[in-house]
Amino acid sequence: GLAPLRGWLFPGLDQRLAAAPALVSAAPAARPYAAAAKTAKKPSQKSRKEETKKKPVTRRRPLMSKPVDDVYLTWYYERPSYNVEEAVGMLKKFQELDFTHPKQYVYINVTLDMALQKKKKVDPFASTVLLPHRFTDETNKVLVFTENEQEAEIARENGAAVVGGVELIKWILEDEIQVDFYVAVPAIIPKLIPLRNKLRRKFPNTKRNSLGHDIPKMLQLYREGLEYTVEDERLIETRIARV
Repeated sequence: GLAPLRGWLFPGLDQRLAAAPALVSAAPAARPYAAAAKTAKKPSQKSRKEETKKKPVTRRRPLMSKPVDDVYLTWYYERPSYNVEEAVGMLKKFQELDFTHPKQYVYINVTLDMALQKKKKVDPFASTVLLPHRFTDETNKVLVFTENEQEAEIARENGAAVVGGVELIKWILEDEIQVDFYVAVPAIIPKLIPLRNKLRRKFPNTKRNSLGHDIPKMLQLYREGLEYTVEDERLIETRIARV
């Protein structure tokens, strides 16, 4: 590698090398085989435990209950918690300070304990609840399945968006009819089996209170009710009010 550059880098180097041939040793012969690289030994489990014991454990000091100043490091103190009345009062106060819209929504985050006794968990689910105080003028579109003309008239009087029988199946499968929820009377359920895969969890069901004889009650629940879903296995995030 030095041959083309040695005259430029080291003037006279070629003469000195020629004058002392005994000092220049021949290159070693190439080996006809390759030596296998030695694999490094993995540390045993015992040595790992010893290393972890040697490492100093950094421990935080116990959290103090309440700061005495307006400026403080948050991780040195316990996170404050408030009851519902205090929290709502604070939201109203903040609304006046930052000039946000007074009709903005209030959201709630609920963390559920989904564990059972036998090392199993409750599957995530969705449900609808009728709140005691409505906070929005929006109503959901509800379809009522019935073949009884008297029941159909009751459904129309109570705000059903669509009322009908088996003739609606084709339009639902072809997405010609799209509503938010579906309720039905028990007599028609055997005829609605073709819609089970299409509607999935919105298929009328007694557990969801979407299958029964009390049409006005079912319509009120699904027209005015709040639907919530359990996400990330145990978390509910939904709006519950306005400021």
